[in-house]
Amino acid sequence: MVRMAVLLKRLTLPTIKIDNNLIGRCFRRHTVKPDPAQLSLTASTPKLLCLISAKGFSTAGDPQGERKQKRRDAFSNTGRKISERVIRVLDEKGIDLGMMHRADVIRLMDKTDLRLVQRNTSSEPPEYQLMTGTQIHQERLKLREQEKVKPKTGPTMTKELVFSSNIGQHDLYTKSKQIQQWIEKKYHVQVTIKKRKDAEQPGNEMEETFNQILQTMPGIATFLSRPKAIRGGTAFMCVFRHLSKKEEKAYRESQESHRKDTLNKDDRNSNESDVSCQ
Repeated sequence: MVRMAVLLKRLTLPTIKIDNNLIGRCFRRHTVKPDPAQLSLTASTPKLLCLISAKGFSTAGDPQGERKQKRRDAFSNTGRKISERVIRVLDEKGIDLGMMHRADVIRLMDKTDLRLVQRNTSSEPPEYQLMTGTQIHQERLKLREQEKVKPKTGPTMTKELVFSSNIGQHDLYTKSKQIQQWIEKKYHVQVTIKKRKDAEQPGNEMEETFNQILQTMPGIATFLSRPKAIRGGTAFMCVFRHLSKKEEKAYRESQESHRKDTLNKDDRNSNESDVSCQ
């Protein structure tokens, strides 16, 4: 019996080892190992969140901050922060005090109770002026007035309008009012009139329509380019523009001259009528 037990034990141990090896291989086969790339991405995630949250508090691309900086640089008190070592200084009356070290300028500011303002940064050395608070305020007002009357540069925008030659008078009046509104805003207006397909129309009729539109804007508009045939004669096109200052003045003078001539003519006719009655 003892021998049988020992024999059974020897036969059972290899079987258990084999089963353990099979189970271990199965577990290793079905166990998912973490991806190193995912581990690195997970580890770097907190850093990415920190960068995003920090960007929300950045003012580098803040347009409002840029506008405030421009307003401060327009004409403002430099204070004691003089970046250049040597500058040219003018007093509050505009008299040139010559080149001065910034330390001497600060002492002069403290002594006279004046503020320092940049006048010409492109010169060498840069030019500054000592001014009172009232003078700085007056200079800012002057700059604002100059900005208001300063003409806007850049290309003139062009509006386009297309309609058929069989347009009714009411619709033509509406189109003319729209053109006038654009002209008053100093736009160029390109108008294209297409011919009717069912009938032949001479070019002078199309030009008459353009002239009719122009007559609704006396003293305001004129032709930038006169009516011309396009698309093989199937349409006519012209461009209207606003009168220049010189043209507006000439128009007003001509209207005044015409009014005076009319009054003089009426006076002569009235005098001749009185004489004939006597």
